[in-house]
Amino acid sequence: MKTLWCIIFLLFMPLQSFAAAPNDLSEKRMELYKKAEAISFIPWYYFAAVDQYERSVRQARRDLPKPTGVISIYIPPERWAGPLNKNQEDQNPFTISQFGGIGIDGNGDGIADRTNDEDVLFAFARFLRSYGTDHTHIKMALWDYYERSKTVDIILGKVKLYKHFGTIQLDQYAFPIPRRFEYSYRSTWGDARGWGGRRIHEGTDIFAHYGTPVRSTCYGIVELKGWNKYGGWRIGIRDINNTYHYFAHLNGFANNLEEGSIVEPGMLIGSVGSSGYGPPGTSGKFPPHLHYGMYKDNGYTEWSFDPYPYLKQWERQERMKKR
Repeated sequence: MKTLWCIIFLLFMPLQSFAAAPNDLSEKRMELYKKAEAISFIPWYYFAAVDQYERSVRQARRDLPKPTGVISIYIPPERWAGPLNKNQEDQNPFTISQFGGIGIDGNGDGIADRTNDEDVLFAFARFLRSYGTDHTHIKMALWDYYERSKTVDIILGKVKLYKHFGTIQLDQYAFPIPRRFEYSYRSTWGDARGWGGRRIHEGTDIFAHYGTPVRSTCYGIVELKGWNKYGGWRIGIRDINNTYHYFAHLNGFANNLEEGSIVEPGMLIGSVGSSGYGPPGTSGKFPPHLHYGMYKDNGYTEWSFDPYPYLKQWERQERMKKR
């Protein structure tokens, strides 16, 4: 089996070093994902999802090196070279295999380099394939690799998005309220809140009339829909950058929108209301508005950050499109 993989890898020439525009990077990534699909019989969107998850995690954390190549999957030295390998920087495919490491020579240069795009991606492809090529076994492999159910769920959400849209270029965004409607907002993230105990405001309030349409800000998966005693009727959407977009105090939901639904920028998801601050159905304790929050997952935990600059940017971009 190892000989077969080596022969297959030798068929693929290394890609050139890159200094490319975003579209060029997307094309090079897709080229690599397709190669991994060809050798492993695992659909390309699984590799794209893992790669995008790790890219977002590495950008959000300080304990991991920032990605420098086309592929952002980070394989720690002990996993690459083998946990009992005294040489944690080992690049010899044979000795790595003897110590149970997952590192391989993916581009045919005789070196198993964990900083090389092809070596890393094809090593991860072989790891997944060792469990099987169907969705259930790939899910098991992801759990054994990350040992965190939320990480697996986030990755599989990206799989669903990439499979549905057939592209990895899903980083467009939209302002949550259509421009033709009246609304107002200012920066309120971090302000004090008292209902339910002392806490900070984890979002930006966008004031608008009852029934004003609320749109998805991103391409994503609906992770949550329902009632919360603070947020009332609310929706949570996870985008491809591991960011969770939270819409609260809604008056109602769009038809056929359920947990697991795929959404895209500008898609109707609900309407402005004043629900919350009590048991299910409580409404009218404050003026109608949309509470919009953003949360980042870094592979360990999730935290709130200020959405106001992003809202201003998306609003500005939509105004420019109309000119």
